[in-house]
Amino acid sequence: MRRREVIAVLGGAALWPLAVRAQQPTLPVVGCLINGSPADAKFLIAPFHDGLADMGYVEGRNIAIAYRWAEGRNERLSALAAELINLPVVVLATLYGSGGALAAKKLTTSIPIVFQTGGDAVALGLVADLNRPEANLTGVSGITDFLLTKQIGLLRELFPKAKSLALLTNPTSPNAKRLVQITQAAAKSMGRELVAVAAGNEDELDSAFAALAERRPGGVVIPTNAFFLAERHRIVKLAAKYQVATVYDVREFAEAGGLISYGQSTDRFRQVGVYVGKILGGAKPADLPVVRPTKFELVVNRTAAKALGLELPSALLFQADEVIE
Repeated sequence: MRRREVIAVLGGAALWPLAVRAQQPTLPVVGCLINGSPADAKFLIAPFHDGLADMGYVEGRNIAIAYRWAEGRNERLSALAAELINLPVVVLATLYGSGGALAAKKLTTSIPIVFQTGGDAVALGLVADLNRPEANLTGVSGITDFLLTKQIGLLRELFPKAKSLALLTNPTSPNAKRLVQITQAAAKSMGRELVAVAAGNEDELDSAFAALAERRPGGVVIPTNAFFLAERHRIVKLAAKYQVATVYDVREFAEAGGLISYGQSTDRFRQVGVYVGKILGGAKPADLPVVRPTKFELVVNRTAAKALGLELPSALLFQADEVIE
């Protein structure tokens, strides 16, 4: 049992539902498509399970879960979504990013899809209306405009005299162009120029930070996607090497040594579990409004600030949900 639990949590779980179905063929199978790796997914898997439990569903007891991991490679999402659809699964949850949901949407109009995306679900084409999602999709939609404006504002607070601020994007992300547009507008409204750099692989990360070091913006916003999350330790080291102040949107970066993170809480993954549970209980996706997050958290790493020679404003420290010493 212990070995089975470890496999289920850490990613060998792709095979676990098949074993369960062999023993208990009546268990409904929930598909879980994650554009990340098992090692990076603990922060989203636990609340997802909590949300399912809130609705009375526990993996291995009354449901099975089939996991597929894209390892931060967007090009794998379509094939992995097809695998889950062909099992078949009764509900498909796409956690962490819009790519998986967009891939699944193209492949099925009958299997319910519950997504979580940091981008705007309407702008990305996942649903036509948040309150009336229609068809077979619903889930949790990010508030990109709000988050980026807040993150740019944090950099302005740290560097009030800086003439420019920066954004790092992953060009393979469906949300990349929109992120640049929103951040440019936010920076312009604050009287700052935006320096946009892109990186979709390890070599490009090195080049991007070298370019940032040359341009010397006041700081850089790094919105999270699966590739950046998987490379968070490299990114944090590059930021330290080139003395670049960084603001991220998930706490895992601050815990890894990054300067500041401000973003949605893990409650968004619990909500996906809740919606999957409701659909298992008979609800239709079209009757479940897309949820927008209301809980956010600010984490500040004082050790990183000292390494950059930054004196953090007392107001920022007071606002922080957590200060890492």
